[in-house]
Amino acid sequence: MKELNHTAYHMKPSGIRKFFDIVLQMKDAISLGVGEPDFETPWHIREEGIAALENGYTFYTANAGLAELREEVCLYQKRRFGLEYDSESECLITVGGSEGLDIMLRALLNPGDEFLVVEPCFVCYQPCTAMTGAIPVAIATKEENNFKITPEEIREKITPKTKGIIISFPNNPTGAIMTKKELEAIAEVIKEHDLYVISDEIYAELTYSGKHFSIAALPGMKERTIVISGFSKAYAMTGWRLGYTLAPAEITAVAKKIHQYAIMCSPTLSQYAGIEAARNGDADIEKMKEAYNQRRRFLVKSFREMGLSCFEPEGAFYVFPSIQATGLSSEEFALKLLEEQKVAVVPGNAFGDCGEGFIRCSYAYSIDELKLAVARIGKFVQQFNLKPEAVDSTEENKVAAKAVKTRKTVKTKEQKKTKSSK
Repeated sequence: MKELNHTAYHMKPSGIRKFFDIVLQMKDAISLGVGEPDFETPWHIREEGIAALENGYTFYTANAGLAELREEVCLYQKRRFGLEYDSESECLITVGGSEGLDIMLRALLNPGDEFLVVEPCFVCYQPCTAMTGAIPVAIATKEENNFKITPEEIREKITPKTKGIIISFPNNPTGAIMTKKELEAIAEVIKEHDLYVISDEIYAELTYSGKHFSIAALPGMKERTIVISGFSKAYAMTGWRLGYTLAPAEITAVAKKIHQYAIMCSPTLSQYAGIEAARNGDADIEKMKEAYNQRRRFLVKSFREMGLSCFEPEGAFYVFPSIQATGLSSEEFALKLLEEQKVAVVPGNAFGDCGEGFIRCSYAYSIDELKLAVARIGKFVQQFNLKPEAVDSTEENKVAAKAVKTRKTVKTKEQKKTKSSK
């Protein structure tokens, strides 16, 4: 038989799925590996999908997606992040954010182009770039810089072949964010060298120390930036496979042609559910974010008490503790932990070479599951005789107090509602 595609054939399987598949074969195993909300899609959103099915809305939509959904997406982005896009020419509804990333890379890149990839990063960035025939060039971020990218690090990697850069903040796997001031600094380098930016903002809603700021909102950046986003993380809609891109009309038109031939359109039922999510889902986001925040604090504190250095994430729903003190590689640590304590985590090097010495743990799990996982990880780490870090519980107490206050407020409102209905 003739040879298959060389790039795809030699591509490594996802480091995330590798451990997830092992867990499926193990009894009583706990997985902190998959980045998927543990919440169900809110009922009012599901009901719109059900209604669409009952009303017979089971046909193709326009390639770009339902006009009403694109309008709601653009209104939502303006309301929440101050971004202004034309729903007709600058918004494209995709099958999840991953498809959006793939078609935008194919719209931008030619064989031989170089594209900068800020690492550690989501596992698909490098493979999707390589599949276009372009060359992914890694830029390693460092824990001592809070896993943020600097102008100098970008400059060092730019060559005459460099066409653009992929950034992702809030970041998967580190949870790092970039402030407006920090984005302004790298934007100057990007404009100076006339580069494109793909900004993966799928976790934009999930920030814990201030509001997300998009690089597309900076002067001179909208015309060179492609924003990738979607419904999976913010609204717990991973299985609905619904995402979108926001980009200049010229780029969107090219990406739409690729989308048209490869996909046709996003699932119709999902699009109707997405209208409701974008229009009325803000409260759901805040409710889930509050739970994630409590879990985030718990995991960071727990790892530090074990003696593992743990960067405090400011976004997304992952922690990225260092396991260098154990003397094990990331993969050795993950495999031994799984074999000895039946807890699955993702080796940091699955997200790029600079992730070596770290592991990724998702806190998109119930607090009870996290407590059980932490107890098992703690038993595993004991053998290394690490010195626990001093933990400041002040902020933890504030978060817990806020959660209790919120629950009381909700309970009071429910009691009043019940009383008034009698």
